[in-house]
Amino acid sequence: MTSAITRSSLLLAAAAVLAACSSTPPPAPKPAPVRQSPAPSPAPAPGTAPAPAAPTQPAAFIRPADGPTLARFDGKGNKGLDIGGKAGDPVLASADGRVVFVGGQLRGYGNMVIVKHNDTFLTAYAHNQKILVKEKDTVRQGQTIAEMGKSGTDRVKLHFEVRKQGVAVDPQPYLDGKAR
Repeated sequence: MTSAITRSSLLLAAAAVLAACSSTPPPAPKPAPVRQSPAPSPAPAPGTAPAPAAPTQPAAFIRPADGPTLARFDGKGNKGLDIGGKAGDPVLASADGRVVFVGGQLRGYGNMVIVKHNDTFLTAYAHNQKILVKEKDTVRQGQTIAEMGKSGTDRVKLHFEVRKQGVAVDPQPYLDGKAR
């Protein structure tokens, strides 16, 4: 009985997380800008070259599969990226985290894994033929967590979502290192 209640609670939690994207929260009010005069830069020492530009930050998330992008995020019909491939291709954890849901009960997602990365971000990996992790597992970025399949869809693909505060966001800027 306890496992049935726990499973039911997890299913409801996963559905709530994924359903949260259908309502976008109102934008937070922008604080008034604070104007400060810039601090004077120290003069470079004679004969020294300017400091090199800071390197760009690495992407917080990695692409979870190697295949071609079949469909992009549009915020309405597609709340993530659809990535093509062959049945059995590896599905990788996009970032370190803890598995919070594994199951096939959510219609339209097939066999799915949800990984919680921190209090802000979750990622979802849907349509898997085989799931290689279980709930409460800790996963590392790049770890194979599933095998690509076509559960709940008409072709082999991975449907990948990034959720920020429960709301689906375009994964591409996070994969490119342009958003964190």
